[in-house]
Amino acid sequence: MVGLSLAIALAVGVPLGVLLVVTAPGHILPRQTLNAILGSIVNTGRSIPFVILLFLLMPVTKILVGVSIGTRGAIFPLAVAAVPFVARVVENSLQEVDPGVIEAAESMGASPVQIITKVLLPESWPALLLGFTLTAINLVGYSAMAGAIGGGGLGDIAIRYGYQRFRNDVLLETVVILIILVQITQSLGNHLALKASKGQRRLD
Repeated sequence: MVGLSLAIALAVGVPLGVLLVVTAPGHILPRQTLNAILGSIVNTGRSIPFVILLFLLMPVTKILVGVSIGTRGAIFPLAVAAVPFVARVVENSLQEVDPGVIEAAESMGASPVQIITKVLLPESWPALLLGFTLTAINLVGYSAMAGAIGGGGLGDIAIRYGYQRFRNDVLLETVVILIILVQITQSLGNHLALKASKGQRRLD
């Protein structure tokens, strides 16, 4: 559930984040109106609490996947909730790229697409990996929240077999599993980001 939601969020959020950067005033494809519209959409998406978003999207989720609850029903709202976060992660990471590197690429005749694919994304790759790791961790928490209201997964187990049956041991075990998942995800993300950073230094 988390993996598929993350994949969808990355597929939509990464291009959106790139557009937020390159259409900003003074960048390689300045489009002030488009940038303002995209920024407003992302800000609106980030301002809606996940539980409320889950209920708001139930009719749409049912149309798209045939159900509005359960594991299948939770994937779409999880992805929608993560898209604005991914977009901002990408935006912040790409904004850290040295403007001098971009100017050098432009002076050598690189096209906007080449600057994006050969300069912006590779230069910001370690920061992007850390941001995607944080997104995955947030989705783990969101999935537990979705499970609490019928979304399946660990949250569903915690509520149905722990809370409703007064099984504190089940609740505790669920919390421990969530902690382990977060620790593994963060450690893996840190390792990949460090490896990418070392690779950049070797290339430099």
